[in-house]
Amino acid sequence: IVCCPNDPDDAKFLSEVAGTKIDEAFIGSCMTNIGHFRAAAKLLGGQRDIPVKLWVAPPTKMDQNELIKEGHYAAFGTAGARTEMPGCSLCMGNQAQVREGATVISTSTRNFPNRLGKNTNVFLGSAELAAIASRLGKLPTKEEYLKEMGVIDADKASVYRYMNFNEIPEYAEVAQSAT
Repeated sequence: IVCCPNDPDDAKFLSEVAGTKIDEAFIGSCMTNIGHFRAAAKLLGGQRDIPVKLWVAPPTKMDQNELIKEGHYAAFGTAGARTEMPGCSLCMGNQAQVREGATVISTSTRNFPNRLGKNTNVFLGSAELAAIASRLGKLPTKEEYLKEMGVIDADKASVYRYMNFNEIPEYAEVAQSAT
């Protein structure tokens, strides 16, 4: 299910919008957890020069640092993604904006007119859908989406694991020294 331009209440099945050409994609916002970024990197599959301008902005520096350490930023870089400073970025449309008139798939929480850029058409969906659409240059069919997601199934427990701060050495050390 995706939310269609430019109203977050206009939800449709992917099959109703499949084939729509995508110009840009945004993976970020405070609603996108680290597992979604891992999945997106895995779904990019090392592809170079994807046909869509991909923006990536983790919500926090802690997420960014972990994604770099785990090698996911290398996958984003290989694909040609523009990695933004952690924070709101395109989600608020106040730090950067997409090209005027672009059709976008975004993981942000709103797609009101002109939020991500002037005269844009913004679909809202998952990070996984945004990564797949980035590789294909279009919104996939349900069958294409499910086929692509097969790469995640074998490793989903690792991909979608949460960051447990007490298990990250540098954060555990800081917590220990504070007590």
